[in-house]
Formats: sequence, C-alpha cells, structure tokens
Amino acid sequence: MTTPPRLRSLDVFRGLTVAGMLLVNNPGSWGNIYPPLAHASWHGWTPTDLIFPFFLFIVGVTTHLSREARRARGDSESALRGQAIKRGAIIILCGWALAAFPFYPLERITGLRIPGVLPRIGVVYICAALLTQRTTLKQQVVTLAALLYGYWFAMTLLPVPGQGGPGILFLDAPSQTLAAWIDRALLDGHLWRQSKTWDPEGVLSTVPAIGTAILGTFAGRWIASDRPLSDRLNGLFAVGALCAMAGAMWGWSFPINKSLWTSSYVLLTAGLAAMAIATITWLGDGPLMTRLSTPFLAFGVNPLLAFLGSGLMAKTLGSLWKVEVEGKMVAVQSIVYKSLFVPYLTPKNASLAFALTFVLVWWAILEPLRRRGIILKV
Repeated sequence: MTTPPRLRSLDVFRGLTVAGMLLVNNPGSWGNIYPPLAHASWHGWTPTDLIFPFFLFIVGVTTHLSREARRARGDSESALRGQAIKRGAIIILCGWALAAFPFYPLERITGLRIPGVLPRIGVVYICAALLTQRTTLKQQVVTLAALLYGYWFAMTLLPVPGQGGPGILFLDAPSQTLAAWIDRALLDGHLWRQSKTWDPEGVLSTVPAIGTAILGTFAGRWIASDRPLSDRLNGLFAVGALCAMAGAMWGWSFPINKSLWTSSYVLLTAGLAAMAIATITWLGDGPLMTRLSTPFLAFGVNPLLAFLGSGLMAKTLGSLWKVEVEGKMVAVQSIVYKSLFVPYLTPKNASLAFALTFVLVWWAILEPLRRRGIILKV
C-alpha cells in the first residue's frame, strides 16, 4: 500500500530529524566535531539546535491529524484525553528508564536526572493535546500568546531570587537565570550532570516548548484542510517564513537560545519546520526524490525505537561494555573508533565517519522492521 503523500512527507521529515539526532549524538570523539554538528555554546543556533524543536513541531502536527482520525472513527472526547495522557506518561517513563539504565549502582536511580528529551516530549505532548482538544482556533492562539509572552515576561522582567535584579540582566549566565533557579529549587540533585545547576530540559523552559507543539497543531490543521495541495504548500511555506522572521527579530531583544527555549527560538524553529515540511512535500512527488527520501522512512515510522535503541547502544558501547587492552579497561566504542577510523582519517572526519556508521547501522536495523510493518507504538 502506498503512503499518502502528505503523511509520507511527515514521515520523511521526522526520519530526517531522527537520523540527524543519531548523527549529532554519536560522534567518534566529542573533542572533534564540525561546528554545525554541535550545539551553540549558549545564545544563537546551529543546525543541531533545530533537531529537537523540529521533532516537537511534528508531534503537534501528528497530534491534530491522529486526533481527527480517531474522532472520525467515533472515539469519545474522554477516550481521546485518556489516550493522550497514557501515551505521554509512557514516553516519560521510557525516558527515565533509559536514563537509569542499567539500574546499578543504586545512584543511577536515586540520582536520576528527572528532566530529559523523552520526558519533555511526553509532557509537551500531553499539554499540547489537552490544550487544543476542545478549544477553538482563537482560544489556541490566545493560549500560545500567553505561553510565549508569559515566558518572556518571567525570564526578562521578574527578579531572580538571590541575584538582585530582573532576569534580563542574567540571560548570559546559564546558572543565574530564573529558569536555573527554579530547576535547583524543584529538582536539585536530579539535573543534567554536566551543569548540575540548571537543565536544558528544565521545568520553566518546558512552558514555551508546549508552544512549539501547539504551532505544530496549527500546521496540522492547515495540512488537513480541503484546500488544493498547492494552496496548502504555498500557505505553509509563506506563514513559516513569516514566523521564522518574527522569531529572528524577537531574538534582538530576547536571544535565540535552545537551552532556555526562548520564545524567539520557538517562532524561528517552528517557522523553519513549516517551511521544511512544505518543501519536502513539494519535492516528494517526483520518482527521484521518492527514491532519495525512502531511506529516511525507516527512522520516521519508528522514532521511539530509534531513540531508545540507539541510546541503549551508545551507553553500552561508550561506558558499560569494556575490555582489557594493555592492562587497562577500555570502552568498546573507543576501541572501534581508534581502530577503524582514526588511523585513516583526519580527527574531525574520523569522528564524523563513526557517527555516519552509527546511523547506517540503525538504518540496517530499522529498515527490515519497516518493510515488515513492525513499529514500536505507545
């Protein structure tokens, strides 16, 4: 059975996003990375900083499309709410299980990082689904404005406890923002271990992230409309361009920042995501583009399996599975990298080649599953 064009384009876009995530998360050496494959040090953005918001935008698109399909089948509103809460909770639990793996020593559980990528996806999915389920488009726009402007107000105009001034004075200092203070107040000891004083998926910054998914539901509503395909694509691209421009302009006063998930970052990345979906859909009609995009479907239809499986593999190879080499215990990942890549390539190219190989290995795992219709769903 052929996948409908608009749904296929979403799977391709999601697949590109997931494949990009695997690529940037698994270099051969973190000390040898090409700048576009690393996150911005603080303010600003790189292509890597687009991956997470692109995925949340897709979550919003598919939330609307899936909900309308379930309504058409006769599901009640209470069933839709229950499904959203259950699915989001499972995603959160999967994130915590991955963070705690292999569940020993005990500190992996007692010191569990509570925020994280999957927990944020789960929370955002639940909130966006519930906020857009029984509300009008006008009410949803008001909700979005409240989230983005409310976050801007809190982060820039409210005083940061213990700092003696409004938040705008401390946006350049990661550990001194209002978001960091709230993270420590609520989750001290359970934050990102690289910082310990703040978390890039922290509590307050999850609020505007919900806005990213809500913008995705707007795109889903437009994609599912009865207008001619050309009108839908033109409209999606044009509005996306305006949204991205608005985000870039807002960045002049409220810097674009992934770790803070600033409101300007929400508009910029959502606009770019809308433009990307429109472009992929437009390009996807030809036989050449169909062949070129097909490999990404394996990642797009099985994103949760790709995330969990690659995370378990990376953790196992990178830190848990070690063998003795010249009297020292060395991680298998390091052995493979230094044996197969480092001797033949420059440091950055060797690191990139390892990451590309990691992506290809997971394509080889996921593609047979896609062909057999085996998909990990929650």
